[in-house]
Amino acid sequence: MGYKILTLSPGSTSTKVAVFDGTEALFRLNVTHPAEELARFDSAQDQFDYRRQTILDALSEQGIKLEDIDAFSGYCGAMGPTVGGIFAIDDTVCEHVMNAGVNHPAILGAPLLHAFAQATGKPAYAVNQPDTDELADVARITGWPGVYRKSHVHCLNQKECAIRCAAELGMSYEEGNFIVAHVGGGLSVACHEHGRMVDTNDVLEGAGPFAPNRSGDVPAKPVVKMAFSEGASKKQMDGVVGKTGGLLGLLGTDDARQIIERIENGDEWAATVYDAMAYQVAKYVAGFAAVVCGKVDGIVLTGGVSHDPRFVSYVTERVGWIAPVKVYAGDFEMDALAAGAIRALDGKESVMTYTGEPSWKGFTCEGALPDVEG
Repeated sequence: MGYKILTLSPGSTSTKVAVFDGTEALFRLNVTHPAEELARFDSAQDQFDYRRQTILDALSEQGIKLEDIDAFSGYCGAMGPTVGGIFAIDDTVCEHVMNAGVNHPAILGAPLLHAFAQATGKPAYAVNQPDTDELADVARITGWPGVYRKSHVHCLNQKECAIRCAAELGMSYEEGNFIVAHVGGGLSVACHEHGRMVDTNDVLEGAGPFAPNRSGDVPAKPVVKMAFSEGASKKQMDGVVGKTGGLLGLLGTDDARQIIERIENGDEWAATVYDAMAYQVAKYVAGFAAVVCGKVDGIVLTGGVSHDPRFVSYVTERVGWIAPVKVYAGDFEMDALAAGAIRALDGKESVMTYTGEPSWKGFTCEGALPDVEG
């Protein structure tokens, strides 16, 4: 018997809840929240009591008592840019996220975990929180004055899969260099150098390979022309960047399974577009090898699309010469939250205290231009 860990991840219309005995999941639930129930609340902050009770009800149905849990770990939105790792969830974390001006249920992760921890006297952790930013300074610079790259990436699953790859190769995450491509609804590729994600594309801002429903890198001038054309709206332009671009915009669906079926039935356009996504992933992976001077220990493919042999084969053929390619298809976020809590309880990874100070505050050297988003 290992530690019992409760993990959770609040989403827009559901809350993922799981309880682990060590690294083995006793159960995993996706507790849905009907639209009519959520309509009662004016903001995400107002959903706290409702979400808390639904989690307690789910535990009760599974025969789990809150006092049986040894630690609580979860997806904690709105913490702002920090280094990766494990943070103790305390009053400072909760005050920060609840007053961050973010109206998304992900902000409830830390307050919910903190409430459970206070009720039981057990610890609560934020593990590789979603706003983790460990970019090297040279990775931030763009050719547009005052526009700097930041890190918005599938950090939790990225780091968990890199940790797994390292273990499979007989080393620790901090000892090696890894390039991880998470290909799901969003798509992030990151270079992990000795335990830090030093370079990555920004999945929220439209950078990197195009994804099932995101545009990725595009030539700038045509986009500027479209933005200033008659009838164009900011909402429409933002939509192509983050919701309706990529495979969805090009093929009418972001479901890779449907696209693969179309390819098997002879759809040449679907094959060209789908292969183009894999082609761009391979280019990014190979490009990030330059970040660590070619000293790459492992390449990781993860996310839902990595279940597809065609995609995996296409990418592997083009980057397998750099380093061994390991596939961890799907996502391991709940597992990663439990594994992080166990590392903290065992003292294998230090637990940090959150201060609210960002890990990157902009360039301060002489001559540096201020961040337009600062």
